Amino acid sequence: MITWFIIGITVLISYLGFQNHELASKLQFNAAQIIHRKEYYRLVSHAFIHAGWAHLGVNMLVLYFFGRNIEQYFGYYFGRSATAYFVLLYFGGILASNLWSLIKNRNNYYYNAVGASGAVSAVLFATIFFNPWEPLYLFAVLPIPGILFAAGYLFYSYQMSKKQKDNVAHDAHFLGAVFGFIFPILLKPSLFDRFIDQLFSFL
Repeated sequence: MITWFIIGITVLISYLGFQNHELASKLQFNAAQIIHRKEYYRLVSHAFIHAGWAHLGVNMLVLYFFGRNIEQYFGYYFGRSATAYFVLLYFGGILASNLWSLIKNRNNYYYNAVGASGAVSAVLFATIFFNPWEPLYLFAVLPIPGILFAAGYLFYSYQMSKKQKDNVAHDAHFLGAVFGFIFPILLKPSLFDRFIDQLFSFL
């Protein structure tokens, strides 16, 4: 399973980063280093290191649950191309989630970011696209229909991104989520009709 493979690689590299701060510094997202020193690998490498075990654990737990769902959906709709498309979804989520940060912080050598949150958001929202009314459990307790969770998540991420009062890359969460939602449509436009049918299935 590709989900397990990505989790394994991420846990390994994150662990190495916990032990070696110089390695973590070389792999983290830094727009100025990418633009001015052409360290393009940082566009992807930052998603495989994390700020700590809690950060890593939350991302990998979400990836585990929803990554398996996407593997099943992609397997059903795309057959033999499912694994390749999953990889495109995940790495596309990594790249898309940091586009705004790349532009906004292109001259800021002090801005750094780590974590797979953008890619994980892409996987989560792709799952919501395929089954918009499947309940997601807020704080692992409160069930919320996926489409309502998605609306709240996007609103919250957008508002927090404007305020910039914490150390969380809310813009990466927002952009990763949007990418994950539209990705299946890019692969197979007819899936949008399926989404609409699912969305209004309760009528």
